Amino acid sequence: MLHAERKETILNVLQAQDIASIQELVLVTGASESTVRRDLTELESENYVKRLHGGASLSKRKLEEPSIAEKESLNQEEKKAIAQWAASQINRRDCLFIDAGTTTIEMIPFLIEKEAVVVTNGIPHVPLLLEHGIQTYVTGGKAKSGTSALTGEKAAESLRGFRFDACFLGINGIDEENGLTTPDPEEAYVKKTAIALSSRRWVLADHSKTGEVSFSYVESVEQAGIITSEKIDREHLEKLRQRTEVKVVKT
Repeated sequence: MLHAERKETILNVLQAQDIASIQELVLVTGASESTVRRDLTELESENYVKRLHGGASLSKRKLEEPSIAEKESLNQEEKKAIAQWAASQINRRDCLFIDAGTTTIEMIPFLIEKEAVVVTNGIPHVPLLLEHGIQTYVTGGKAKSGTSALTGEKAAESLRGFRFDACFLGINGIDEENGLTTPDPEEAYVKKTAIALSSRRWVLADHSKTGEVSFSYVESVEQAGIITSEKIDREHLEKLRQRTEVKVVKT
């Protein structure tokens, strides 16, 4: 298969199933693993794909928000390890804001012994919090399809009646120059409000979020500590550590 044909085949696979592993692409193209990796690197430089650990997905525009189903399929072990470390930072009877997201929801099983009070804007978080016997408050706001987050002015307004010992936020992009970003301005407003109302602020992000920039600015990276995994790019890690606290979790 010629170089151009191989790249077209890779893009066709990703258009059909959105995410593919290196091994899947090796089987489809008949090329070696090293050749497929080079093709993916080239396609990423052309903004056609985004490299993932062990595979790739189609590149998404900054305004697009992956759905919960898409997010749940990615970097699960990382997310659980990040969430467990995040929960270890919670003191007994803390009052918390736990943001919507597929990493923050992984914190909930680790909260059972904390006797914490939780405010959340994550619709899927609520039944899980109640199932674990955790005192729970839910924001108002507009329910967002795809990510099942409560967003906008109503959500932010309902937060202002609280003061938090800590907040734990999901995020789409972390960049040392462009700060913390997310595709939706209404969701960014909620995150920004939570940061302002919290004594301790943490962003939970698997390695794929670093170096990414989405449409809506939340805050500078100095405004929150970052919990990520050992898979983070070393260059980004060193730059971020010059600006804020970064906890790198083993996975």
